[in-house]
Amino acid sequence: MRIGILSYHFPPEPAFIPGSLAEELTARGHEVRVLTGFPDYPGGQVYPGWRQRWRHQTHSERLTVRRVPRYAGGDGSARARTANWLSFAGSAALASRRYFRDLDALYVFQLPAATFAAAGVLRLLGRVPTVLHVQDLWTPEDPARPGESRRWAARSDAGLRRLYRQADVVVVGAPSMRELVLAGGAAPQRVRTVLNWTDERLFRPAEPGPAARGLVRRGDRCVVMHAGTIGVRQGLETAVRAAAALGDRMDLVLVGSGSEERRVRGLAAELRADNVRFVERRSPADMPQLYAAADYQLIMQRDLPELRASVPGKVPAVLSCGAPVVASAGGDTAELVERARAGLSCPPEDWAALADRFWLAAAIPPDARADMGRRGRDAYLRQMSLRAGVDRIEDLLRTVTADRAKSPATA
Repeated sequence: MRIGILSYHFPPEPAFIPGSLAEELTARGHEVRVLTGFPDYPGGQVYPGWRQRWRHQTHSERLTVRRVPRYAGGDGSARARTANWLSFAGSAALASRRYFRDLDALYVFQLPAATFAAAGVLRLLGRVPTVLHVQDLWTPEDPARPGESRRWAARSDAGLRRLYRQADVVVVGAPSMRELVLAGGAAPQRVRTVLNWTDERLFRPAEPGPAARGLVRRGDRCVVMHAGTIGVRQGLETAVRAAAALGDRMDLVLVGSGSEERRVRGLAAELRADNVRFVERRSPADMPQLYAAADYQLIMQRDLPELRASVPGKVPAVLSCGAPVVASAGGDTAELVERARAGLSCPPEDWAALADRFWLAAAIPPDARADMGRRGRDAYLRQMSLRAGVDRIEDLLRTVTADRAKSPATA
C-alpha cells in the first residue's frame, strides 16, 4: 500500500511510535510517506544542525520524510503553543495536497498539537481512508493547559471531535480512553484499542555499569527511581512527601527535568528529605542501565480523568526492560501493573498510601523483585510489543482501505 503518516513529532525527536511504525511498514513492503515538522522537542528550539526550510525531503528505500516549517518558540506559553500548532497546520495543509495526493490510506499520530493539521489535511484530501491514533486527551481543567482561553480550548476540542467523526477508525492506547473518545463523538464500531510499544532497540534488560550505579545508588538502601518529566501531570510532590516520611529506609532518585522541578526541589529542601536526590536529564540510551541500577521504577500520575484513561509512554519502556514498578496512579496504568503482577500500586495523590508502598517495596526480597520484573517483561512481549502493535495497525490500514473501496460513495 501507499501509506501516509502525519505526525507533529518524528525521529530524531523521541517519537518512538510513528518512527518505528514507518520503519516497520517499509520493511513489510509498503511505500510510506511521512509529513512532519523540524525537530524541536523538548526544548522548543530547532535542533543544532537543522535549518527550517520549505522543501526538505529525505528518501530511504520506500520511506520518504517531508518536513515543513513551524513556529519554534521555546517559552512554553499558551500563546507560543498556539503559534506552534497553527503554523504546523498551515504548512502541513499546503504540502499535503501534492505530497499525499495518491495515498491508499493515511495514519495520523494524534497528539493535541496535530489536531488542526489533521483537520486541514483531511479537508484537502477528501475521502482518503484514515486511521486516527489518539495518544493524549486534554480536558479544559487539565493543568497542562495553563493560560489557555476558553475560546481556544473550545476550538481545539471541537477540532478533535470533528476528527473522531471523519476517521474510519479511531485507535486508543488504553481501554478506558475508549469511553472518553466515545463521549467526544466517535462511533463505537470505529474505535479500537492498541497498546503502545517502545523503542525495543534501546529498552531491553541490561546490567548496570559502575557509572550507572554511582549515579543511582548510595549504600544498600532500596532505590525507587522516577525517570522522565518533572511536570504538572506527574505530581511528584506526593512522592517527595512519601519518601520523606520513611527517612533512611529508602532513597527516591528523580532523573530528569521539567516545569515543576524547582517546586519539587524546594519541597524536598523544606522537608529536609536527605533521601531524595536529583539527577539531571540523561540520554535515552543511558536509561536501561539506570533502570537496572535501581530497585523499582516509579510511575506517577495526577488524579485526572484523562490520565486515568491513559498509560504513560515510559510504562512500556520500563516493562520491556524488566524493571519492577511502583505506580501511584489510577485507571488503566494501575490495572496494567496489577494484572501483570509487575509491581505495587496505590491511588494517585495520596502520599501516605505511597509511603506504605515504598515501605513494602523495601521489604520485598531481591528475588521477588526480579520475579516482578520478569512478569512485567512477559506482559510487554505478549500485549505491547512492536510486532503486536504494528500487526494491528497494518491490519486496520488494510481494512479501512478495503472498506472504503466497497463504499458506494467512492463509485
